[in-house]
Amino acid sequence: MSSVTGWTRRHRLAAFLGLTFLLSWWSWPLWGLGVPITPHWPIGPLAAALVVIGVAEGPPGYRRLGARMIQWRVGWPLWLFALGTPLAVLATASAANVALFGAPAPVLGEMAWGSLALVFASRFVDPLDGPLGEEPGWRGYALPLLQARHSPLVSGTVLAAFAALWHLPLVVSGQLAAVGLPITFAITFVYVWLFDRSGGSVLMTMVFHVAQGTVSYAALGFTGADAARMNWLTGALWVALAVGLLADRAVWRTARPEVVADPPREPAMA
Repeated sequence: MSSVTGWTRRHRLAAFLGLTFLLSWWSWPLWGLGVPITPHWPIGPLAAALVVIGVAEGPPGYRRLGARMIQWRVGWPLWLFALGTPLAVLATASAANVALFGAPAPVLGEMAWGSLALVFASRFVDPLDGPLGEEPGWRGYALPLLQARHSPLVSGTVLAAFAALWHLPLVVSGQLAAVGLPITFAITFVYVWLFDRSGGSVLMTMVFHVAQGTVSYAALGFTGADAARMNWLTGALWVALAVGLLADRAVWRTARPEVVADPPREPAMA
């Protein structure tokens, strides 16, 4: 067994985080030098998880992650939460933007619903988009590793810090407002709650992620200052929801066995 393989098996989380940032940020210095290239690759967490699993766990690890990604028997309330909560947050923020700040009201009849449905479906299978690029890695792999050593609350805090930092190139390049970093930190607790409440279903966090980002502010007719205000309004709602979910002490104190990573496999004897 090579030293790299042995180290990876003993330090799966560190290997995952290092590869995630390397594979997502590798082009950031080139972008900074003026090369016309994206400074951030959302596929990093997925690719890192697949590599580390291949080195440290092999086929059993792939089967565990695959099972999480198709785990759909979680009960209808969690399905409703995953699909409905992002839309409810968006609708509430839009209503506040219109009622309190005079933003133009969205005209739902003029929205391109067919295009939105296509975007919704494609985000499940596009590894260069957030749901598939992030969820199998952050929630499906890193979170169970964290919860094998820490409480869900501590694990969520650590994961939130890394997930927020990971988005930094998007802020620097102007693709994400700076307020997006603390929002990412807060909403990570919502993802952790959903993952643990669903018994470790990556499918649920993917559904949540897809629903969260399918309808853009522009699709609702918000532009300029009205669109910027939506970042703050939705952010405040996500923070409030995250704080509210912390009251579910059964989730945050001790992780159930199904949301905790298995110990690393031992190398086969010659």
